[in-house]
Amino acid sequence: MTVLKTPRLDLRRFETDDAAFFYEMNSDPEVLRYTGDVNFESVSAARQFIVDYDHYTKHGYGRWTVVIRKTGEPIGFCGLKNHPDEGYVDLGYRLVKAHWGEGYATEAAHACVIYGFHQLGLTEIVGRTAQDNAASIRVLEKIGMKFWKHAPCEGIENSVYYRIQKA
Repeated sequence: MTVLKTPRLDLRRFETDDAAFFYEMNSDPEVLRYTGDVNFESVSAARQFIVDYDHYTKHGYGRWTVVIRKTGEPIGFCGLKNHPDEGYVDLGYRLVKAHWGEGYATEAAHACVIYGFHQLGLTEIVGRTAQDNAASIRVLEKIGMKFWKHAPCEGIENSVYYRIQKA
């Protein structure tokens, strides 16, 4: 089910058929380099993650599979995640290396911010990344986020937090 459309992309809910793709994407150490995540143990573990993913029912939104519309090729994920204990919603994205530098992360991230403000009524969205992840910082800045603070993030001590507030 497509949730968002951009000029080149469809963003849709995770599907169990995405399991092999997510397993392969997360098998690349460069893709996980700045995330603090570890790869799924197997395609079955990736499938179970998708089956157990409850953000859509719990919050009405979540991370979505990013698909190139022309080809139907999945290239990563992008979306919003509620962190009720921390009191914010964050924007997260991850793409396969073959599609880095093509503007897809910025395009998907921008669409998610607009969706968060206009469809979900959010007033602020946070972006977090490792301080050394210059490409991710550029994406956050391109979509209008401004530096907020330094703080550890999910196992990464040298993380930076950016945020954007609804105008």
